[in-house]
Amino acid sequence: MDHSGWREDFFMMLWRGDRTPLRALEFVAVWKSREAAGAALIRGLVPGLEPGFVRTLRGWEALFARTADTARTILAGRGAGPVPAGGPETRAEPAEEDSASLAGTDPADPANPAVPADPASPQDPANPPADAADDAFHLARAALYQSREFVRQLELLRAGSAALRGWPAADAAVRHIGEESERFQEEADRWIEEFRSYRGAPEEEPHSLRSPREPGDAVFVPVGGHTLPPLPYPYNALEPYIDERTMRIHHDRHHRAYVEGLNLAEQKLEEARRTGHFDLVKHWERELAFNGAGHYLHTLFWETMSPNGGGRPKGELARHIERDFGGFDAFRRQFSAAAEKVEGGGWAILVWSPRSRRLEILTAEKHQNLSQWDVVPLLPLDVWEHAYYLKHQNNRAAYIRDWWHVVNWPAVEKRFARAQGLRWSPPA
Repeated sequence: MDHSGWREDFFMMLWRGDRTPLRALEFVAVWKSREAAGAALIRGLVPGLEPGFVRTLRGWEALFARTADTARTILAGRGAGPVPAGGPETRAEPAEEDSASLAGTDPADPANPAVPADPASPQDPANPPADAADDAFHLARAALYQSREFVRQLELLRAGSAALRGWPAADAAVRHIGEESERFQEEADRWIEEFRSYRGAPEEEPHSLRSPREPGDAVFVPVGGHTLPPLPYPYNALEPYIDERTMRIHHDRHHRAYVEGLNLAEQKLEEARRTGHFDLVKHWERELAFNGAGHYLHTLFWETMSPNGGGRPKGELARHIERDFGGFDAFRRQFSAAAEKVEGGGWAILVWSPRSRRLEILTAEKHQNLSQWDVVPLLPLDVWEHAYYLKHQNNRAAYIRDWWHVVNWPAVEKRFARAQGLRWSPPA
């Protein structure tokens, strides 16, 4: 059975000129619900799908669902009409599609309720308040960044999953889901362009990678002014340990997405401070933590690798590793084991604790979860699947062994020398 009709009708409604901010929020709710359903469908279609890919898809499902819920929350506050969780014309009957089609979402599902209109505050969709338009614009931008990254990771899935290669029909479904996401992205791009005309928004977005800075402000990054740092070496410089294609995708796509997401979150929180509207502060604080930690850790990650790396540290860092871990070999074994056992995407990090005044090894899930504050990161290792899947597939341990060959110990030693000057009182 073909469930694509709702999508064509919805695109036509928007393209006829009904691209008001509230309609855009409806669009985001539909878009993200479809992508959440797509991620769930892939998990169910591929027997024996590698655990790393399963965790990644579950993460996307949760993120897409939260974004759709955010759109519905804004709509509920504006008095907009109902938004079915699975699309404007969601079918309630079970899907009977082939594996290349997305299953619909039941609008009666209590986990995905439709948003009722607010009879006490009816809103003319053609003349929404300014903050509704701003909410719609920023949420559409965030949704667009998500989808671009989702499609890139679907490409990695198709390239790196041995389980998927054994199921041509499932591979076709993954391709179809990526293509549908790209169609939503095209529509979002059109809506964002119309927003600029609707509100007179500037061509250069405030969260652009190249946001202008005030003259003489070299040591101050303005809100929404974070930039993607260039790699300190060519993309192929870490061969044969880390391949060129992985470095290009990792730096140019993944790290760029964190910079864009961080700038967007900062801009949105600045707007909330200005307007006094903090309804979505929980969402944007999460985005700030996730993307900010991702940006800062990746910036340090590039700096602490080198084509001339490997070997062992020297000087004061070597002496502290000996003191705090019982020797370099013991440190390396613990660090490698910690990195290998990070659940899902995340990091292993050598840190200096200014309060305990010793080195420690910490891990973080995603970029910001399950770690601790009050420490200075010295040497991070990215163990997200996108850091190694093209070359090492699901063999994280092999990637970790190769990574030791490119560790830039002089850079770590320099950072440690500065961090060592930080000593919080009282020691604890």
